[in-house]
Amino acid sequence: MGGYATKAHSGHNTQPWKFIISKSSIEIHPDFFQALPVVDAGNRELYISIGCAAENLIIAASESGYESSFSIQIDVNNHTYIKIDLNKGKCLSSPLFEQIERRQTNRRVYNKRMITQDTISLLKSVFGEEDTKVRFYKNGSPDFLVLANLISEGNTVQMSDEAFKAELLSWIRYNKSQKDKLRNGLTHEVMGTPSTPAFIGKPIVRTFLKPEKQNKTNIEKIISSSHMILFCLEQNNPENWILLGRRLELFLLATAWLGIANAYLNQPCEVENIAAVLPSKLNLGNEIPVLLLRIGYAEPIPFAPRKEINDVIEFKNN
Repeated sequence: MGGYATKAHSGHNTQPWKFIISKSSIEIHPDFFQALPVVDAGNRELYISIGCAAENLIIAASESGYESSFSIQIDVNNHTYIKIDLNKGKCLSSPLFEQIERRQTNRRVYNKRMITQDTISLLKSVFGEEDTKVRFYKNGSPDFLVLANLISEGNTVQMSDEAFKAELLSWIRYNKSQKDKLRNGLTHEVMGTPSTPAFIGKPIVRTFLKPEKQNKTNIEKIISSSHMILFCLEQNNPENWILLGRRLELFLLATAWLGIANAYLNQPCEVENIAAVLPSKLNLGNEIPVLLLRIGYAEPIPFAPRKEINDVIEFKNN
């Protein structure tokens, strides 16, 4: 089951989790050594990622005939973590289980095909709990254009920040050797660059990390997409981030099931001064914007690598 959990979404494919396994439970702890202190200074996206991993684990457990009891705990260091108690029960299959292996973040330009309203309604049916608010913005709508402009503004801020660029570059795997050794991060295939030695690839990629070039690329990607999806919260804290992660993963698995591609354009939520004005620009009231992604149709890309399961698990006796 842990192998399925590690297939979950995580920012920059950092895989920021540790699984502690006992006889009747699995704990998922944040691995702060895999944090992104610049782009995710408060660890919000890190906690969303471990919530995604928990959802995969629960789906896989049900497929294997286990009933799960989910809870959020605090450890001795005052860090929030997840505990999933497992009891033998009935095997309950879900069509989303097979999508765990197929889910991927697809950063390509999409094919401009619009998603039908019936399919959007199916995606909306994934959500139901009150503490996560989700907004769908159709390409061509006024709010879609507002988001597109804010993405460009946020991108200009980030691509003018040397610390942001240094952090991003540190997570890019420039060749197969790096990818196979580290088994995390953003591979050269994902970034759309050829395989090169790092000392060659890094300065090449750096030349593209400029506001004008990235905004041009982002505009092309935005125009090619069908909708943008904005996830909001009423309260910004680790518990709600984890719960959002669970529902985000359900949504991502549902898009995989429906053959829909997705990718993140999260600049308006990550850049503090833009996130502060986003609620008023989109009439969100007191809701807090947390994640922004685009969806549409595209050919699949190579899958991101995953760490070996033994690198992320520990065992303890009950």
